[in-house]
Amino acid sequence: MAANRLAREKSPYLLQHAHNPVDWHAWDEEAFARARAENRPIFLSIGYATCHWCHVMERESFEDEEAARHLNRTFVCIKVDREERPDVDAVYMAACHLLSGAGGWPLTVFLTPERKPFFAATYIPKRARLGRPGLIELCERVAHLWREDPEKIRRMAEDVHGALGVAFAFDPGDSPGMRLVDRALDDLRLSFDARHGGFEAAPKFPSPHRLQLLLRGHDRTRDAGLLEAAVRTLHAMRLGGIWDHVGFGFHRYSTDARWFLPHFEKMLYDQAGIALAAIEAWQLTADPLLRRTVEETFGYVLRDMRGPEGGFFSAEDADSEGREGAYYLWPLAEFREVLGEEEARFWEPVFGLTAEGNFAEEATGKPTGENLLALGQPLARWAKELGTTEEALWARWEEARKRLFAARARRVRPLKDDKVLTDWNGWMIAALAAGARVLGRPDWLEAARKAASFLRAHLAAPGGGLLHRFREGEAAVAGQASDYAFLIHGLLHLYRSTYDVAWLEEAVSLQERMLAEFWDRDAGGFFLTAAAAGDLPVRPKEIYDGALPSANSVAFTNLLWLARLTGRSDWASRADELARAFAGTVGRQPAAFAFFLCGLDFALRPGEDLVITGGAEAAAVLEALHRTWAPNRLALFKSEENAARLARVAGFTDGLAVARGGTTAHLCVGGSCRGEERDLEALLRRLQAPAERR
Repeated sequence: MAANRLAREKSPYLLQHAHNPVDWHAWDEEAFARARAENRPIFLSIGYATCHWCHVMERESFEDEEAARHLNRTFVCIKVDREERPDVDAVYMAACHLLSGAGGWPLTVFLTPERKPFFAATYIPKRARLGRPGLIELCERVAHLWREDPEKIRRMAEDVHGALGVAFAFDPGDSPGMRLVDRALDDLRLSFDARHGGFEAAPKFPSPHRLQLLLRGHDRTRDAGLLEAAVRTLHAMRLGGIWDHVGFGFHRYSTDARWFLPHFEKMLYDQAGIALAAIEAWQLTADPLLRRTVEETFGYVLRDMRGPEGGFFSAEDADSEGREGAYYLWPLAEFREVLGEEEARFWEPVFGLTAEGNFAEEATGKPTGENLLALGQPLARWAKELGTTEEALWARWEEARKRLFAARARRVRPLKDDKVLTDWNGWMIAALAAGARVLGRPDWLEAARKAASFLRAHLAAPGGGLLHRFREGEAAVAGQASDYAFLIHGLLHLYRSTYDVAWLEEAVSLQERMLAEFWDRDAGGFFLTAAAAGDLPVRPKEIYDGALPSANSVAFTNLLWLARLTGRSDWASRADELARAFAGTVGRQPAAFAFFLCGLDFALRPGEDLVITGGAEAAAVLEALHRTWAPNRLALFKSEENAARLARVAGFTDGLAVARGGTTAHLCVGGSCRGEERDLEALLRRLQAPAERR
């Protein structure tokens, strides 16, 4: 079949549709000009390359000649990769919620030529079934109405357009206090699943920023239940089927309550977010399974999700060979063939394998004869039952795992979405830099540095600022607020792990540009799109912390960190403006804004600010600081070599002398300076004491 216009694109998702009989356009002026010239409505389909139901709708309708004829006759058809254009997705997902009360992908929206929506849904079957309208019937209805009563459609579109402005308006309030954090913690306590870990019922999503909020709540209140909820959830995910026990890495989410049956796609941002939560939980517990989880998660990312120049790819598909999960499932006979009869039988009860299969077909619930590997209990408990040690059992599993991994590698692998996104890379840079700092892994730090250098080299816009997407040598799509927020966060973690002033300088520069281009001067907070962007009917703005934290939530923390690292009170004031801009909205359901509340915890608790001065001998002090859990502590390092450069971004350091042959720590707590300390052991005792005695 001849290729359509999508063959010119770089997005793997758009290229998947390049040979559909649907006459697809990308989101560009050519499509809208055609719609206006031919006076036709627009069929907008938004999805992403690793989306299972996007594949289903493509097979049913977009590859089908009959459905394609109806679409081409009725509409100008536009296909959008939501990961490439999150701003487009944000606007029309809001329209979908307004029109249908729900959302998801594939997202299907009908627009006027002026880009105003009048109908929205998610997956639509080719023909009507079980009360769900079919695509062909919808085409016929829209064609009739557009021909006979177009003004009715335009009135509907105007109503929705008016409501869209409200969808991105938020309720302000007074500067929020710690009571808001406590309410969120209360909500998380109530929704915590004490049996299986996680929150609410199925489906269960990792939501690592909820876990980070629990850890901060424990640190402040010493409530052991908060720490237990976070660790229990991390353990449950690591033991369950949502974790790839053979190749490592987390699948997207669990379709059931016990983390057993995953939706099999793997997203870069999930690996980064879960690793960040596990790193922090390890600092509080020294739990070996948490450390193993971090090490193996990064092992997967660096093995399978890193490009040759250091940028990180976006995702791996749920489907292969036309079936979701096919790459990850094991018929019992194949499992035994790979490991041998005796070794296989040893592991079958440990991982819950059965002859009929523990994996059920989604539609019928019937076993497929295939098995998903999942641990019903930690290997430590299995070791006791099997009369061995935990260390010996892990070593034995590692030998078996390598054989299974080699066998699985011969299968048809799921599609890898190899586009490099600035925001998701920024999040992974933050995770790797934090892991390197806490767990002492210079290889992770080098990977974070290399990724940041890749973004600097390939995703810098010609006129300054950022671009959003890189693939096959092409950087494109104007950077959005999430690109700035997440990359700044990654750069700040790089500074905290290296004390290389260059990363702090770059973070400062990007933050200044973000404020200039994205700040809402009327209501406060950051728009998702820059002021110059003009291809959407409204400018979206977000604060909800979903699978990823919102750009505003991350920017809130960035502004607070930068204010204290640089001594710039104007950034602290801007952070306060941001908090007040969303305070009313956050106050209605605070647990939905967990990363924002992590920033609020940072803002409200007495923070420790350190400036370490000295030479090479200061490394021991800095390393010791990295090991201790202190989410509200920030440090700068000043040496003779970097003094002038540091003073340009953190002017208050200019008057601090660097003593030759010694290390000095200048400590302030909650804005009150506590003097100098030259004795390392005394300093560490001081930092580990209760805040009021520092």
